[in-house]
Amino acid sequence: MDEPDSTAAEDGSHEEHGHGHGTSSRSSRKLAAVSLINLVGFVAELAGGLLFGSVALLGDAFHMLFDALAYVMAFVASFVAEHYGEGDHWSYGLHRLEPFAAFLNGVLLLPMVGFILWESYQRFLDPVTIGTVPTLVIATGGLLVNVGSVYVLQGGEMSLNEKGAFYHLLGDAGGSVAVIVSVIAIEVTGIRVIDPIAAGLIAVVITWSALKVLRGSGVIFLQQSPLEHDEVRDVLDDVDGVTDVEDLHAWRICSQITVATTHLETDVETMDEAAGVTDRVHDELAHLGVDHATVELCPGYDGRDAHLNTHAH
Repeated sequence: MDEPDSTAAEDGSHEEHGHGHGTSSRSSRKLAAVSLINLVGFVAELAGGLLFGSVALLGDAFHMLFDALAYVMAFVASFVAEHYGEGDHWSYGLHRLEPFAAFLNGVLLLPMVGFILWESYQRFLDPVTIGTVPTLVIATGGLLVNVGSVYVLQGGEMSLNEKGAFYHLLGDAGGSVAVIVSVIAIEVTGIRVIDPIAAGLIAVVITWSALKVLRGSGVIFLQQSPLEHDEVRDVLDDVDGVTDVEDLHAWRICSQITVATTHLETDVETMDEAAGVTDRVHDELAHLGVDHATVELCPGYDGRDAHLNTHAH
């Protein structure tokens, strides 16, 4: 038998998964534009909240700041990963900056939530008169900022970062609407505690967003598998020439790059047949969303269990 050697190959399926530099550049430009728009909106709402006494407007301002920082970090991470980190020194470039930036953003948000809740509590105990008309004007401006940002992002197929920004903007729009409704309700009813109550609700939304970001980045750092291993094993078991899936690992470098390694047993007898098995396995993994794969083929032999106990994890 012409025994096939252990085979390792990297799957070059970048084009199929849309990670080209042109798409990254367009995504970076959109994120940069949205970041600038939201930073301007944050400054306006922060100034309005401080000048006219609306803690709900302050809460919405910090919500907008959180999203602006998220877009800035996503833009910087995307730009750096696109232009730097190539070569053998960085195995997968600097794409780890994306989950790191997201995690940092989520952590920095929590003190902001604490500030909003503290101010809401103080205003609840001692309600203050707010400037209704100026607050309403600024909150409406914040809503227009969100609508403008959505307009910038929409159109064509959005990247994962753009989708995240899009959903954050929907939350921002909800915060602006909450401020507008609360201001109108205060004007109609004269019940000033509506303002801190609205701010508390916005703080809850921000906390939910922060926890979602922390969880999303955390599962990448802790290398949670993005694939259903039983499903992958079933698919690979059906590949012609594969007799058993001995070892399988999958993780993500960032939200857009999935990596997998697998150790397979085969019954083929020549190197050409082994190369064909490897190609078929790569194709199946690519269909499952794997961007980079390393496949090791080994024939069955008496000492196989001892070999796997030494090398498998």
